[in-house]
Amino acid sequence: MTQTLVKDEFERLLEESFSKSANVADIVEGTVLKKEKDGYLVSIKGGKTEAILPEKELSSEDSLEVGDVKEFYVLKEENDEEGMLLSLKRLAFAQAWAQLNDAKTQGDTILAKVVSIVKGGVLVDVADLKGFIPSSQLRTGTPFDGLIDTKIEVKVLEADPKKNKLILSQRQAVVEQRNQVVDDILAGLQEDQVVTGEVVRIADFGAFVDINGIDGLLPISEISWQRIKHPSDVISLGEKIEVKIIKIDNELKRISLSLKRMGEDPWQQIEGQFSEGQVITGTVNKVTGFGAFINIFPGVEALLPVAEMEGENVNPFNQYKVGDSVEVQIKKFTPQEHRIALSVKDINSENTAE
Repeated sequence: MTQTLVKDEFERLLEESFSKSANVADIVEGTVLKKEKDGYLVSIKGGKTEAILPEKELSSEDSLEVGDVKEFYVLKEENDEEGMLLSLKRLAFAQAWAQLNDAKTQGDTILAKVVSIVKGGVLVDVADLKGFIPSSQLRTGTPFDGLIDTKIEVKVLEADPKKNKLILSQRQAVVEQRNQVVDDILAGLQEDQVVTGEVVRIADFGAFVDINGIDGLLPISEISWQRIKHPSDVISLGEKIEVKIIKIDNELKRISLSLKRMGEDPWQQIEGQFSEGQVITGTVNKVTGFGAFINIFPGVEALLPVAEMEGENVNPFNQYKVGDSVEVQIKKFTPQEHRIALSVKDINSENTAE
């Protein structure tokens, strides 16, 4: 092959490389030439005309200056009438999906911003992508308004760009963090210590309170000296509360908390205020098949057994209703054991004897 033929072939291939048009979804390199009213003009190597980057195709983190050299995503191929249409947003999306898949594979923790509460969980924003955290994967177990606009650490459960499906878990991220720091945190705590924590989950049996990064259990029985139907009657998600540490289990890495012990024990307060044989007025707190529980002092319940109610073959549910005011006599008073027995029958017996 002569030198002339070699030169001609080289020039032909070089010309083809410059004139080859990019296809949709290709990544091309270009230089920003000019800022227009609705976008930018970009020079693409090999392009026949100037390409257009619409303002709406910039991602939230993009900032362009004339002369910048960047990679762009091809939204529309150029033709004889129009130039190439470009996007930085699509490029950012593609890169974000790739990073999310890497995070899932490597088990990395990422940041997500909570944007709204929806049925079954919350929607979050991750690098301009919308993700979903099911309620079961939230640390709180239940979405609440205080989460909106906060940034939380999450693990990637599923990242599928074809289905535009991004599922995340806050709970898995919290568990991993807890395992890393729990020993150090427990070493800095002691029983009877008063600490401040955030209510992060509420259940029928109690609440979980974040204490320096680990969750302590606040049983419903330790929330209030008075009988409550549900923990949410007293505390709410996201609330900061002071609690007392009542038990630390280093082997199981658990801490138990008390809110009611932050105040004075009402059973100690009533010593000396009541005596056996005294007639008082109380309020029915609960009715059962074996009797009624009567509140005689804030946080103190006493039992009025069926046998001490007035009449024969008494049905407690017909005799009393929650909230009823009732006059009773203290039959047995042992506050040290948290026990007080009441009677109505004895009051009437004494009145009859008189």
